[in-house]
Formats: sequence, C-alpha cells, structure tokens
Amino acid sequence: MSLGHSKGLTVMVTTHILETAEVDLAYDLHGPLPTADGRPLLFMIGQPMDATGFTRLASYFPDRTVVTYDPRGLGRSNRKDGRVDSRPEVQAGDLHALVEALGAGPVEVFASSGGAVTALAWVAAYPSDVVTLVAHEPPLIHVLPDAPAAERALNGYLEAYQAKGFGAGMATFIGMTAWKGEFTDEYFAQPPADPAQFGMPTEDDGKRDDPLLSDRAIAIVQYRPDVEALTTASTRVVIAVGEESKDVFTGRTAVATAELLGQEVTVFPSHHGGFLGEEFGYAGQPEAFAAKLREVLDKG
Repeated sequence: MSLGHSKGLTVMVTTHILETAEVDLAYDLHGPLPTADGRPLLFMIGQPMDATGFTRLASYFPDRTVVTYDPRGLGRSNRKDGRVDSRPEVQAGDLHALVEALGAGPVEVFASSGGAVTALAWVAAYPSDVVTLVAHEPPLIHVLPDAPAAERALNGYLEAYQAKGFGAGMATFIGMTAWKGEFTDEYFAQPPADPAQFGMPTEDDGKRDDPLLSDRAIAIVQYRPDVEALTTASTRVVIAVGEESKDVFTGRTAVATAELLGQEVTVFPSHHGGFLGEEFGYAGQPEAFAAKLREVLDKG
C-alpha cells in the first residue's frame, strides 16, 4: 500500500495479484472500491508499457478510482503458460477476468499504443465490460493504405534488432515511427540508423527478448480489428490521436482506424506519449492531456 498525492488530495494506492491458471496478474487500485463517487472504474492500459507509465496521468484523476496493471509477462505479472508472445485476444481475456474479479463493471478505459489494440480486442469480445473506450494511437498496420510498405518498414527494425541488438533496433524503430507520411522508396533508401545519433548503445548486449523490438509483440501490430463487433457494441469507442503525431506512423493508424469505424479521430494534446512526464525522457503534456481525457469521458 502507498499514498499518492494530487492537487492537495491524498490517494491510497494498493497493489493486488489476480491469480489465474496462466498468469499472476499484478494491478494497482488508485482510490477506493467501491468508487467514492459512484462512477465506473477508470482503467489505464498500455503495451509494452506497464502500470508505471500511467502514474502521472492517474494523478490528475484524484476524484476517480483508477486501475493500472502490468500485462502478462511484463513488469510484475508473471506468466505460467510457458509462452512469451503478446496477443491482443489473450490480454483481452486477462482484462475481462480482472473486471469480473473486481465485480465493478462496466468500466471506462483509456488505452494507449499496443494497449489500445488490446482494448479494441477487449471490446469486440466482451462489450459489456466497457462503457467507454478511448483508444489512443493503436499501431495497426493493416488499416493503412500503404500497409505492405509499413510492414516492410516494421520488419526493418525487427531485423536490425536481431542482427545488432538493442541500439540498432531502437534507432531503426525511432526512425520508422518518426517518418512522416507513407513509407516511400525514399524511406527505404536511407542508410542504416546510427544508434549513437539517438544516444543509444552501439555495442550489442546479446539479448533478443525486448518486448517492443523482438517478434514477441508482432501480433499486436498485425491485429485486424473486428469492425462489425466494434460498431455494433454498446461501448462508446473513441479513437484518439496526438496533435503532434497525426502525420507519423501511429498517428496515421489512428486516423485510419477511426475512418474504418465510421468516425472522425479525436485530437489530444502532444504526441504518442503525450500523457507521460519527463521521468521517461519523452515528456508530453500530461496535465493538458488529462484535461482532454476528462472532457472526452464526461461527454459519455
């Protein structure tokens, strides 16, 4: 148990483990259960980000009970199924089990990046679990008009990681995700990314199990959303994009996903990590981001 502080309020944070046959799922409750105001629980989820990535964002919701968690195999959530891959449908089942264990559905959800992909799978499979989903920049390759080229670009950072390790893989990943517009011949004609340019190690550490750069997460970006299930669900689904990232990979996938679901994308402050503080070295505008999230949730 720990105490969090926000806007002069003290929020009790308690950590729990949900034991299932396949995983010991670690989650944190920021606030009381049942909720103090009678509003739904607010889940904040990511992938490969674990609960630590949402500490700053949760602090701007001291009046709400927030749930953060570590996806299976990440952070404190120990897998017992003998696998290492991350599959949206499997993680959706974990979240369904968590809502059932808490006995507090339906819930509201803010989901970012790979977590947004998991959340789309969650709503498609268990729509009664979620009343409102804000899915922020889901990196779905197959929704793009240049999907084959995007897949080739993705394979580029996977191959760089396998060949030369973390620094080369991450530098190539940064180059891919920062590229504006479709992946053209100009993109593929570039020389290999220099890890030193991004402050990354140039030596190979020999590991090949990074949850972002290895093929363990390939099912996340390869996921094809169930459009019929999502558009007919009782859940209100909002696809969100950062105002600074609309032209890059995850921004383009957000815009395309919104179009696929027959809606306009909702613009949030900052970039792909707009809810993050400076402690992650990729600071966004967390206070402004939280204000926009509150506005979107309140419209529901």
